[in-house]
Amino acid sequence: MSKIYALVTGASSGIGYEYAVALARRHYSLVMVSNEEAIHEKAETIRREFPEVEVLSLVQDLGIQDAAKKLYDWCRERNLEVEVLVNNAGVYHDRDFLDDSPAFNQLIMNLHMLTPAMLAYYFGGDMKARRRGYVLNMSSVTSDYGIQRMSTYASTKAFLRYFSCSLHIELRQHGIIVTCVRPGAVATPLYSISERAMRLGLAVGAIIRPQALAEKGIKAMFKGKHEITPGFFTRILGIVPCIPIGVLRLIRRRGWF
Repeated sequence: MSKIYALVTGASSGIGYEYAVALARRHYSLVMVSNEEAIHEKAETIRREFPEVEVLSLVQDLGIQDAAKKLYDWCRERNLEVEVLVNNAGVYHDRDFLDDSPAFNQLIMNLHMLTPAMLAYYFGGDMKARRRGYVLNMSSVTSDYGIQRMSTYASTKAFLRYFSCSLHIELRQHGIIVTCVRPGAVATPLYSISERAMRLGLAVGAIIRPQALAEKGIKAMFKGKHEITPGFFTRILGIVPCIPIGVLRLIRRRGWF
């Protein structure tokens, strides 16, 4: 009997690593992908904890144009049957659009839109042929609205949200579940949250730990849900789109946020 694999991008730390652990706990063999060499050490950690699970690790830059095809071909060459695809890799800058470099703006658009869409295209075709598969895309609660200093981040996460919803409708009849996860603040280094703010946020439930987020996302996916917004505080951020643009401009001018 051939092994069934779950492929997780951005798996060398934070949420991606916790997704890999959650899937190993469910007896999936893993393909862990990251642009960091630390992915090999993280893979070894999972091998020690789950010796019955095969864990493959790959260093690859997913922010380039043909990254998805290269990764798909790498898996095909090894005859890996990928049943679960977790599009988690991402970047974040708290910076005005014009203050970021052309290279970064192209990177975030490739990483958050082009690569996950094309990975879903290539691996989704195989899943459709087998009539079974799961795709989990990591969006964000910021996908609901434009927000200063996050113009590319929020916009690319909005693409992932609506892309996921469309795919869920298209592919459900073919035995494929597509789930979008929309977290708010997460206790990872990606967001550069101060230690004090991190402790306070965790204490009041405004920030979620990556382990808890990954588990909620995986459970939602296997239950067939099209979308999940974990956490009460995250859900109440839905009031932000109701704030008039003029008020948001005032907040910007006064430097309140």
